[in-house]
Amino acid sequence: MDLRGTHTALVTPFLDDAHQSIDWPAFEALCEAQIAGGIRGLVPCGTTGESPSLSDSEKIELFTRTAKINKGRSLVIAGTGSNATHHTIELSRAAEEAGADAVMIVVPYYNKPTQEGLVAHFCAAAAAVKCPVVVYNIPSRTGIDLSADALVHICEKAKNVVACKEATGNVLRAQELGRRLGDRLTILSGDDALTLPMISVGAKGVISVTSNLLPREVTEATKAALDERYELARKLHFALLPVHEAMFVESNPSPVKWALSERGKMKNVVRGPLVPIGAASALKMSSVLDAFAKTQK
Repeated sequence: MDLRGTHTALVTPFLDDAHQSIDWPAFEALCEAQIAGGIRGLVPCGTTGESPSLSDSEKIELFTRTAKINKGRSLVIAGTGSNATHHTIELSRAAEEAGADAVMIVVPYYNKPTQEGLVAHFCAAAAAVKCPVVVYNIPSRTGIDLSADALVHICEKAKNVVACKEATGNVLRAQELGRRLGDRLTILSGDDALTLPMISVGAKGVISVTSNLLPREVTEATKAALDERYELARKLHFALLPVHEAMFVESNPSPVKWALSERGKMKNVVRGPLVPIGAASALKMSSVLDAFAKTQK
């Protein structure tokens, strides 16, 4: 599977009704905008999609609708990870059946498994499906880091583990994985602000938050880096950098949802325990986005 390029960690739009139902027309429009913007892959039900607050039936419907909307125009990488191995297996099988091209499995959170437990978890999940598996390592959210040694062991045992979304905030870690695994594993940046430096040491792309709002701009910056047009890549990356940073002025995805709502793309609704960003954060984001827009003229 060729995972080079920009993939979008899709937000899940909600209505402001009593149940905060999924806004399906807004979700379809979001997917179409991503494809039109040159995005390589659609990633529903990740962190940015508020997966912890989605029911299993909602997740399966998101997998199904994403695949149907996509119609093979890009890749569909379904977020199926949980902190229970059997639950992860169930969701991964459901995603595969729904038409996902691959599944993305986050490091189990809260349980605090050992590295041996993490290896067993990923190998069991990978063995339960035929499709490619993307490992998702984000220690700031899960409370545990998947070590390089453990990931090497997973790659030795599970041939359909093909990539790792590295959201460790550590370029040295990406560099170590590249040195040890080479072409065996595709490394994808999990932090927009680190995409360029990670590509410089071997990463092949990004699973992006910012691309929800700016799909074409993020795609162009990633492509320039992958094409080794480094002067252009730096220019595009530095222009986007304040936007990338603003996307985390409060907990993701509250900032990007605010920005999308300001453009009339969806309601400014997140599910608890998340809340919409405050006035000060909104003012900061507005200033950053206005400044970025001026650089594009």
